Amino acid sequence: MKNESLSFRYELEKKEPRTNDGGTTRGASVTDFPASIGIAGVSMRLQPGSMRELHWHANAAEWAYVISGTVRTTIIHPDGHSYIDNFEPGDVWYFPKGYGHSIQATGTEECHFILIFDNGNFSEDHTFSVTDFVSCMPPEIVAQNLGLTLEEVAALPQKEAYFAAGIVPDELSFNATARTQESDIQLTSFHRYPLHAQQPRIVPGGGLQRLVTSKEFPISSTMSGSIIELQPGALREMHWHPNADEWQYYISGQTEMSVFLAESTVVTEEFNAGDVGYVPMGAGHYIKNTGDTVCKILIGFNSGTYQSIDLSEWLAGNPKDVVITNFGLKEGEIEKFPTEKVFIQSKK
Repeated sequence: MKNESLSFRYELEKKEPRTNDGGTTRGASVTDFPASIGIAGVSMRLQPGSMRELHWHANAAEWAYVISGTVRTTIIHPDGHSYIDNFEPGDVWYFPKGYGHSIQATGTEECHFILIFDNGNFSEDHTFSVTDFVSCMPPEIVAQNLGLTLEEVAALPQKEAYFAAGIVPDELSFNATARTQESDIQLTSFHRYPLHAQQPRIVPGGGLQRLVTSKEFPISSTMSGSIIELQPGALREMHWHPNADEWQYYISGQTEMSVFLAESTVVTEEFNAGDVGYVPMGAGHYIKNTGDTVCKILIGFNSGTYQSIDLSEWLAGNPKDVVITNFGLKEGEIEKFPTEKVFIQSKK
């Protein structure tokens, strides 16, 4: 039975954006996308030098993937240590809930990245921004706190900036270094994981997967993520995740996904680039490339540990007589079933 009242697809890139000072953001929380109860997401673009101002999220951790361009982040830890990292396409960052951070585009072109939050009720409109914080406090308190005069406080932003336009940071300049200490640029750092540099899991003729969990990226304790590429006609086989909800951003290509909700209830959706999808924890589903080009999908999970039960591996792990009895198979049909995990099935 199909359920037409519940949709697991949201056209994120068609949403009217929030735009100012070189930044653009489109978000999808459970308010916009009712099915997405456990995860929210944001598509953000920054022009060179534009900054998502210093801010923090009180109700969610932030996991991000850079699609294009380059960006620099800063973050403060409760123990007082600050970290600065530079990101390129294919890189991932993770910021724990409540940690103050900023994001600024570097280079000469627009930077586009996807933010995924481990709370469906998250909203960019309810983030704690530093300008909003300061402008709401009594001027004499701000003056005392920052060592400014009241006149200088009056010249500060009188409302939330959200985005701030600035010069493109020069990594060799004094202004681009931390004021407390310099940190070496590393391939993998406390908050940066180079996912695209990872050797992928390749299924010949079918596609590939790159996966990062808390095992490879220890700071990312509440979230994990992957990039999947499917060749035309290929199928990410029927499976489910017993420990996490799944949030998808379709970077390129066309796909079909069906979500099984038990009791003969299935929802089937068609996806294009710029759409997002969602699968509740434990719900069976598949993803098939229905186009004639490679489909690339960013997938986020609200657990630092990745778990998946794939149909082929499950059936192959049972005695043949169990499967024969369960499906009422005729003689010889069991021999056609997979004898090991398929993961991605190429076009037949």
